[in-house]
Amino acid sequence: MASAAFEEIVEDFEFLEDWEERYRHVIEQGKAMEPLDAALKVDATKVNGCASQVWLHPKIEGGVFRFDGESDAMIVNGLIGVLRILYNDLPVTQVLSVDAKGELGRLGLNDHLSAQRSNGLAAMITRIRETAAKAV
Repeated sequence: MASAAFEEIVEDFEFLEDWEERYRHVIEQGKAMEPLDAALKVDATKVNGCASQVWLHPKIEGGVFRFDGESDAMIVNGLIGVLRILYNDLPVTQVLSVDAKGELGRLGLNDHLSAQRSNGLAAMITRIRETAAKAV
């Protein structure tokens, strides 16, 4: 189910030996993203339930799901980057069938994020799924 790009992250995580290196890799995913336009950092795009500030801006064009996002926390920005790799460019009809918890579990993230970060990650996934559900 996962894209080739996500499979690449899984392989990278298997190669990296410790969690400090893996966290750095997640952070690099966030640094690789373009910053979200300041005009899109509004209440409508803000994700509640995150300890840090998080904004997600989804768009569906031609039946294809994409989103951009940003956080004021480096690790969360990286998690947004990972979620973009997991979800972007999927047909919107397939977004709901992604087992995000299972796919992210392959990275071991479930066991290595604080409770607050895990809750924030779940809130971001919920926002993505809600957006897709409204579009199908």
